Amino acid sequence: MQTGLMQSEISSVPGSPERANEDWASVVVPASGQGGALVVLDGVTPPVDDDGCVHSVPWFTARLGGALTELSGSRPDLTLAGILSEAIRRTALAHRDTCDLSHVRTPQATVVMARWDAVDVEYLVLSDSVLLLRSPEGAVRAVVDDRLDRLPPGSLASHAITDATVRNKAGGFYTAAADPSVAAHAVTGRVPAAEVRALVAMTDGATRWTEVFRMGDWADCFAVVDKEGPRGLIARVRELEASPSYAYRWKRHDDATVVRVVVRPDAPRGEAA
Repeated sequence: MQTGLMQSEISSVPGSPERANEDWASVVVPASGQGGALVVLDGVTPPVDDDGCVHSVPWFTARLGGALTELSGSRPDLTLAGILSEAIRRTALAHRDTCDLSHVRTPQATVVMARWDAVDVEYLVLSDSVLLLRSPEGAVRAVVDDRLDRLPPGSLASHAITDATVRNKAGGFYTAAADPSVAAHAVTGRVPAAEVRALVAMTDGATRWTEVFRMGDWADCFAVVDKEGPRGLIARVRELEASPSYAYRWKRHDDATVVRVVVRPDAPRGEAA
């Protein structure tokens, strides 16, 4: 999609054709034609036992993602953390009367958000999805929430241990579920708009290319998306996952979503897009 001074491309592929895709992605173009925003969610697949909710994870990510998309485009007075908090509140209100929202596995998701205008680029990352920012000179900066990498040993040994000790708890990691206050734990910041040429947001089903298979650093990953598009990166990950030597932990294939946005396509002639 190309609108005004922005170009965007989205690809989202389910981990299995037999199971609904739990990711969500959107790109917002304000009516003024100036600036924009992106939202990427990775729904957390619950264990097979009861999660206290009558709704599916895709229902939750669609509700939360829809609220985030609308607020990102309509509420410039709110920070992204404020938008996330309000979107969680709205989503919780939509099923509070039918579901146990205090359940540790109530539907939840990781979050990546970015919003830009002529002045700056604002970003937010919560849990293990990733946002990459590329400068006009080609330098790539990764915005990550590394709490999962800093958990005490053994914290992820089983679903039961994770849920009891570190999921949405101090000293652990946070996801967007039913508590609006988790927005305060997100990694947030701003950079001048002149320092950002393009962005790539990815769920961890796509970041495996760098984080699991070590095929290149974040700059290399961005280069793959630039050259082959979001679908090209996902295809590379799927090929690596198909190897008989791949020792996966929970899932051989995960839902994978990649969003690429060029926020300054009016760069000087000859500069890579």
